Amino acid sequence: MGVIPSPLGLMLPSPPMCGRFTQTASPAVIAEQFGVAVPPLFTPRYNIAPSQPVAAIRIEPGTATRQLVQLRWGLIPSWAKDPKIGHQCINAKAETVAEKPSFRAAFKARRCLVIATGFYEWQVQGRAKQPMWIGLKSHRPFAFAGLWEQWQPPEGTAIESCTILTTDPNELLRPIHNRTPVILAPTSYDQWLDPTVQQAATLQTLLRPYPGEELQAYAVSTLVNNPRHDAPDCLEPLST
Repeated sequence: MGVIPSPLGLMLPSPPMCGRFTQTASPAVIAEQFGVAVPPLFTPRYNIAPSQPVAAIRIEPGTATRQLVQLRWGLIPSWAKDPKIGHQCINAKAETVAEKPSFRAAFKARRCLVIATGFYEWQVQGRAKQPMWIGLKSHRPFAFAGLWEQWQPPEGTAIESCTILTTDPNELLRPIHNRTPVILAPTSYDQWLDPTVQQAATLQTLLRPYPGEELQAYAVSTLVNNPRHDAPDCLEPLST
């Protein structure tokens, strides 16, 4: 497995799929596209990493209203004894999510949309790994299929966290990586968010590869290897 330098000077494995993404859409665009109220001070993010807060949409408990919330990336099951399990739960495989103990309760009743404008993947090129950015050709934000949970420590404030589902890659992404985050079609949002829809077979029909012809992918600088580097230059195409 390839390695990248960490902010502390240690050598760490390259991020897993999906291990980094971007969310640079304006509050107005998000409000219009997803039907939610967005705070005016909504900071663009160019290199979101696990354990950091992410913007997500869910149905507000007890209502039928969409709610924009911040969730910690890395799902902590409600039964967990240690929140560190979240580091192992940043992704959930669409094929097995209904059976896995860490995810099956959330898959049944606590689903969300994780808002993004793109994501990074590291393509093996010889002995190196080249970071690639993938997003819609339309430059519009989109939604990853996500799950959320609330974990209550013995003392202190509850933590709300999430995971992003992955599936097989489409024809564009297959040369880059063998997994891809599930990008939901807008026509699937209502069904995915509806907590009364609980049949695994119904839900898994939504978890399919997004059409490759609607996506673009290009190489970017290794600046994204450092999770502390969160700036517009992360998105600049690599000069050839």
